[in-house]
Amino acid sequence: MAHASVPRAVSAARLSTGVPVESAKISPMTVAELWRRGQVGWPRSFPVAQFPNAPLAIALAGWGLGAAATGTPHEVGRAVFIVGLVVWAWQEAVAGVNWFRRVLGAGALVWIAVNLARQL
Repeated sequence: MAHASVPRAVSAARLSTGVPVESAKISPMTVAELWRRGQVGWPRSFPVAQFPNAPLAIALAGWGLGAAATGTPHEVGRAVFIVGLVVWAWQEAVAGVNWFRRVLGAGALVWIAVNLARQL
């Protein structure tokens, strides 16, 4: 019988390995450890998706500001979004971990250039 505070799947896995359920403790992760694990990407063999890196996180913050504000803060948010997205796309296009990520970065750069050209 599994310990009441341990989820059934965890207790079954622990019991099948012979480790007592009471010793199956999960240690808390630091923010740095979560960030590092998120940067590995999914799936590990051919990363297509990952937790946003710093330029993409900044771009998303700018997008949020631009969506929530009006006037000058809106324009600043849009500028931060575009600059952050350009930096992210450039990094992916030049040093992406696989061909898909490099094509994604190059496509984002083209998309940004076309949209900026339309605005001029």
